[in-house]
Amino acid sequence: MAFPPQEREQNGRKGASFIRTNFKIRVPEVRVVDASGKMLGIMPTRKAQALAESQDLDLVEITPGAQPPVCKIMDYGKYRYEESIKQKQARKNAKATQVKEIKFHAGTDVGDVERKVKEILGFIDQGNKVKISLKFRGRENAHKELGTELIDRVLTMCGEKVTVEQAPKLLGRDLSCLIGPRSVKNAKKVVEGAASPGRSRPVTGLTPTFSHASGAAAPRTGLSRPLN
Repeated sequence: MAFPPQEREQNGRKGASFIRTNFKIRVPEVRVVDASGKMLGIMPTRKAQALAESQDLDLVEITPGAQPPVCKIMDYGKYRYEESIKQKQARKNAKATQVKEIKFHAGTDVGDVERKVKEILGFIDQGNKVKISLKFRGRENAHKELGTELIDRVLTMCGEKVTVEQAPKLLGRDLSCLIGPRSVKNAKKVVEGAASPGRSRPVTGLTPTFSHASGAAAPRTGLSRPLN
């Protein structure tokens, strides 16, 4: 039989956590379940309390909304202790996902980019999400495409280990995106999508720039463009 929830509805709102036991149970009669789980039936509350006391146990209200309320004879102190141990173990086993942040700027050199990508992949391997952020400084504000290229390059270097949860977005002088570990489910969707007929593979990256001399599309070259 299920034990009572930790919160009860009181006057249409959730009240404080409490469970009535022993002489705090003030209704005239209750339906009683013994320590082994056997249903003893409905009896006066005082008789049920005396029965629990004779066994050196507690009478615990487990279904207060029933008519009459259902009570169980048990060692309530032992029950609370075992529940606290279970909750502590559950918290210990639960792995909270954290959001780490790795910062770049438009002029970050190749060596630093590679080092930061290794940091990102390390966080991803630990099951964390990573916010990749880039702040434009000074003259870099006139060449925001360089920052966009850098973010795109970092995502490419991270490869198939990550999934982009929030696409790169520019807010004022800050460009950022959020990535997380690629789950097996998401990876399967990508493979199925690539294999489906009539569906084109999504293309990451930026639109091509054009040469002023010929008007032909020229590939971007990362951070090689000098700042004016």
